[in-house]
Amino acid sequence: MVDCIIKNWQGEETGQATLELKVAKEENAAHIVHRALVRQRTNGRQGTASSKTRSEVRGGGRKPWRQKGTGRARAGSNRSPLWRGGGVIFGPKPRDFNIKMNRKERRLALRTAFQSRSEDLVIVENFAAQFTKPKTKELVLALSRWGVEQGKTIILILPDIPDNVYLSARNVPCLKLLRADSLNIYDLLVAEKIIATPEALSKIQEVYSD
Repeated sequence: MVDCIIKNWQGEETGQATLELKVAKEENAAHIVHRALVRQRTNGRQGTASSKTRSEVRGGGRKPWRQKGTGRARAGSNRSPLWRGGGVIFGPKPRDFNIKMNRKERRLALRTAFQSRSEDLVIVENFAAQFTKPKTKELVLALSRWGVEQGKTIILILPDIPDNVYLSARNVPCLKLLRADSLNIYDLLVAEKIIATPEALSKIQEVYSD
């Protein structure tokens, strides 16, 4: 269980929130988080790299010269991998890089990663009402009031993403918006600061509790 300080729009402390998630045992935590991270990064690969073998390269149907009597090495096609313009030996072909991982293990890794970042977690009161229209400058000023330095990699976790908040945040460098029910382990580990609302925190504990 971790206690987090709640800040308001002005950056003043207004209360405390509790983060309580079922996490992996200390001796297994690094291993399971690493597996989940490798799975996410690997599953993101398209696997569409492809090269042509000698049978797929256009041309090469005619024997370049007769078998004997020329003094040159015998050749059956000018699309041999030994020739310029020929096929590729053991080149890449489309493949599936996906790694499987049980749903419970993925959830456990995500909870473990999230709770391990508790020192970099900033809880702020719901501020959607502050944005009656898109205003990037207001959001940047709010981030500084919440103690987040400019240039830091930040993820902002909300239960839902209002249009005005999205439009205000999309031009802020190094800031990424995430829904509380759509977290991923890579963003949690890469972010230098994590900002969430109490509602988002409750949703995280509800969605990822099992």
